[in-house]
Amino acid sequence: MTDEAKSAQELKLEAAQKDADAKNAAMSGLGTRVRVGQTRGKNPQVITWMAFDESKPDTLPKSVQEFVDYTKSKEEDLVGYLIGGYNDANYTAASDPLAELVNYSWPQEAQTQFRLVVRNYSKGTGVTFEEAAMLIKPGFDKQFGTSEPAAAPAETVSQPA
Repeated sequence: MTDEAKSAQELKLEAAQKDADAKNAAMSGLGTRVRVGQTRGKNPQVITWMAFDESKPDTLPKSVQEFVDYTKSKEEDLVGYLIGGYNDANYTAASDPLAELVNYSWPQEAQTQFRLVVRNYSKGTGVTFEEAAMLIKPGFDKQFGTSEPAAAPAETVSQPA
């Protein structure tokens, strides 16, 4: 893509985002919000779609029934969403390069913060994740407890008995 075409695409993306922000500002309560992105491929196009905004918990359904009522989903659609989400969550957990360095006895927020600190320190200083974790982990252990590494959660893949 030429620099001129890239600039034109960036301008289209910016304009679409401003439009989406204006529409989203007018929305309140439970429901989806306008998202902006681009198609994949050689010649991406700007697209908009409706999606739940996970950064705004007050806009999210609080129960399966509330989700079904809002989305008008059929049971087979809902099962597809559950399978996709389950598979994505398991892939994310399995592909985490920091999984063996995290102490799973820490609160979830501490685990998330530890991952972020280790990634940022590693990137900023050019050291490996392991080296960064060796420096950072004692402080987290002091703050959140045990220096004994708690085992990672058991694999979430289950087989029928």
